[in-house]
Amino acid sequence: MNDNWKTIAMNSEKKQSSIAFVIGASSVGTLIEWYDFYIFGMLATILSKQFFPAEAGTAALLSTLAIFAAGFIVRPFGALVFGRLGDLIGRKHTFLLTLVIMGGSTFAIGLVPGFKTIGWAAPIIVLVLRLLQGLALGGEYGGAATYVAEHAPAGQRGFWTSWIQTTATLGLFLALGVIILIRSNQGVENFSAEWGGWRYPFWISILLVGVSVLIRMRMSESPMFTKLKSEGKTSANPLKESFGNKANFKMVLLALFGAVMGQGVVWYTGQFYAQSFIETVCKIDFIQSRNIMLVAILMATPCFVLFGWLSDKLGRKWIMLLGMFLAICTYRPIYKEFIAITSAKNRTQIVDARLTNVGPKIPLIDAKDKHKLYVRQVIDTVYTDGSVFKYTITDTLIGFNELGVDRPINLINPTLIKYKAIKPNVVIEKTMGKSATWDIIWLVFIQIVYVTMVYGPVAAFLVEMFPTKIRYTSMSLPYHIGNGVFGGLVPFLGTLIVEFTKTTEKPAGDVLAGLWYPIGVATISLIIGIVYLSNKMDKNVMD
Repeated sequence: MNDNWKTIAMNSEKKQSSIAFVIGASSVGTLIEWYDFYIFGMLATILSKQFFPAEAGTAALLSTLAIFAAGFIVRPFGALVFGRLGDLIGRKHTFLLTLVIMGGSTFAIGLVPGFKTIGWAAPIIVLVLRLLQGLALGGEYGGAATYVAEHAPAGQRGFWTSWIQTTATLGLFLALGVIILIRSNQGVENFSAEWGGWRYPFWISILLVGVSVLIRMRMSESPMFTKLKSEGKTSANPLKESFGNKANFKMVLLALFGAVMGQGVVWYTGQFYAQSFIETVCKIDFIQSRNIMLVAILMATPCFVLFGWLSDKLGRKWIMLLGMFLAICTYRPIYKEFIAITSAKNRTQIVDARLTNVGPKIPLIDAKDKHKLYVRQVIDTVYTDGSVFKYTITDTLIGFNELGVDRPINLINPTLIKYKAIKPNVVIEKTMGKSATWDIIWLVFIQIVYVTMVYGPVAAFLVEMFPTKIRYTSMSLPYHIGNGVFGGLVPFLGTLIVEFTKTTEKPAGDVLAGLWYPIGVATISLIIGIVYLSNKMDKNVMD
């Protein structure tokens, strides 16, 4: 009897060890692919200045966000290409290929010269490389999630696949951490130069990919796929069986519109739109805005596993839909609170006159037009709670002659003997005190908890919807349309919607208007999910 128990215990321990290796090997590669994919978004403001004309301003940022979004839009095509390969030749070899393509494309972005050097060729090359990134990621996630799910024991699929779900957020965490570390050591100017430190995160990618490829080469094929292949039951045409079969195509549409579409916009609002908002609207400085995201992500990441585990007990449907419902109800109050916390008008703290510094007015000659003259002044307003609001005020000087006729300052024209300043341009950069910083962290944390609710159970949910022989293809397409198209467009469309609200009377526009896009998409998905999704879990996915 004791020998039997020992044998059972040893087999159980071996099985758990095997699953742990599967999770670890799959997760490392997937985490690196997410890291590769997201460093572009994290550096969007710098990339817009490097790969577009300096004078393009907001148009350059929108163009960079559009290139960022292009990587999301092609993800469904990657899902079709690599999903088909995964169902034909196997999971392991397919996501080895996607890893190499992703790593090579990311490394190459770090090698592209700036607009000043090669002109419009720069953004075109970057766009092509970004499209390759999107195609690779389109094939990666479905393979990793399917591979893990097909190794996991029945009744624990939500728990084990939730570890893969953490990699998207941890990849973002890694990207943020690397960027902050390099920028802190180099300083703003060196980091932002054409061949500055912003390129290092792209170059580091090739080392990470090399390590991951070595780990993944030790992996064996999925046992379910191996069994199908040995029995000669693999699909001859995964695309046709996935989307030509009416019943299966109906499940693809239901997965997309009833779950993944809403999950996608909640994911990208909570992690990308939040960071963009606190940096560009609330004007929190580069380093602090990313530190806020790092802390909130670190605090919330265990919830992926928590909700994955809960989905094994309670079902997937209601956990995901509850996350969408909470996001819909609270997004606007949360973002209003961001504004309230960081607004100078709403501050109840007293300005600390001892530490507040009013810098001298420094005349500057325009770098391009030597006839233009500016006066710049920096004022650091320090509050008693430790917050620092840095105002950089730039006046454009207008000259006028004895007749009072206005014209731009001309330093070589002595007839313009007087000048006056027109409406100044004011740039604000805020570093919040400890209390205010934690208030913002908690607001971001709440949004990322919503992300974990909708995203933690979704891999198991998708795996259980489709048969093994076409699972890679069938689950990859709705996932990447929901996340790549509906979710990936959140930063771009949110920014664009706000631009449309700007008027002469209200130059800043309605800064909360961009939230209507994720709220609207999540609402549609919530209604469809409530009406049509089942909460039943499929214990046997070997079908």
